[in-house]
Amino acid sequence: MSCKFQLLVVCSDVCRGRVSFLLSRPRPSVLLRALSYGPKISRSLQESYRLLQLPDNGNSTPAQVRESYLRLAKLYHPDSGTATADAVLFARVEEAYRAVLAHQSHAKKHGKAKEEEDDDKSKGMAPQHRHYLSYEGVGSGTPSQRERQYRQFRVDRAAEQVLDYRQREHERAAAAEGALVERDMRQRSHKIKITQAVERLVEDLIQESMARGDFRNLSGAGKPLSKFQHNPYADPMTHNLNRILIDNGYQPPWIVTQRDIRESITRIRDRLLDGRARLGDPMKPTEHAQWEQLCLSVGEEFVKLNKMVDNFNLIVPMLNMQIVHFSLAREMERAEKYDRQHRQDQDKERERERERRKEGRKRANATLRQKNTKRGLMSWIQTFLR
Repeated sequence: MSCKFQLLVVCSDVCRGRVSFLLSRPRPSVLLRALSYGPKISRSLQESYRLLQLPDNGNSTPAQVRESYLRLAKLYHPDSGTATADAVLFARVEEAYRAVLAHQSHAKKHGKAKEEEDDDKSKGMAPQHRHYLSYEGVGSGTPSQRERQYRQFRVDRAAEQVLDYRQREHERAAAAEGALVERDMRQRSHKIKITQAVERLVEDLIQESMARGDFRNLSGAGKPLSKFQHNPYADPMTHNLNRILIDNGYQPPWIVTQRDIRESITRIRDRLLDGRARLGDPMKPTEHAQWEQLCLSVGEEFVKLNKMVDNFNLIVPMLNMQIVHFSLAREMERAEKYDRQHRQDQDKERERERERRKEGRKRANATLRQKNTKRGLMSWIQTFLR
């Protein structure tokens, strides 16, 4: 009985020793366990590693991946100017680089999750000095070594973000340039449509005139048309067609109205300038009353002119050719300003003329004085010789 009890005590001591040994044994590396039991790399990902000239087992560090990508980008970038530049190959390298970065990021997250799970399982079993900082799951070794590795990782990640930002800005600039080109194409096509519509209208009018027989009894029938001498760079055929249309009474109403507006405003401005030039500066009370009477009479013409402007704006074919109303106060101010400037120019001209006359008198007096000096010297010499 005593022998059996001693045997049980020994077995319990052995089991207790085995348990203490298991508790004190250091746990294996979580990263190695994650790599050994992690999912296998797919063929497309292996092809991406081979395209970046890296081992296809997925053990490359982010620094090695970035160094390989920059080296290949310098070789195959279309703007590098080297003989090996290839846009298609550069695009493939960039896609492979993004795929590798995504795989490494996923592997880091997976390893971090495994490590947190193992830490939760072994919490209270490992001593306090074995709990290292996470550093986003980057690095290995002592805390100081992991901190240095994490700093380098942040530098590499910042450089990658800068590279991505520059690429997005380049793509955005290219898209904006494409939008500008598209807008120019739309404007050019709109102008072409307008030109074609005018040409069709002119051709229809010519055909109608020919059908009515308007071209049968022309004075210059059978003779060559005279060229357009006013502008040698204009197309003679276009000028002759326009002249034929004008001679046959074809003028768009908005062109006639625009010409009337231009002639009317020119006539009113000349009238204001002539009336202001007859008055003094500053004006006397009687002259001021005459100026007001002239402005009132011109105001009635401005009312008619603005009605003509309204009719023109209704029939003009393009919005950018519309005209704003004319203001009597603005035209009066313009006439007074022009008259004041004209009077100042006249005063300056009189002052310059006065200065020129004064300089002429000075030169004449100097010449006369020099002649008198020479004459007196000659008479003295003759007297001395006698």
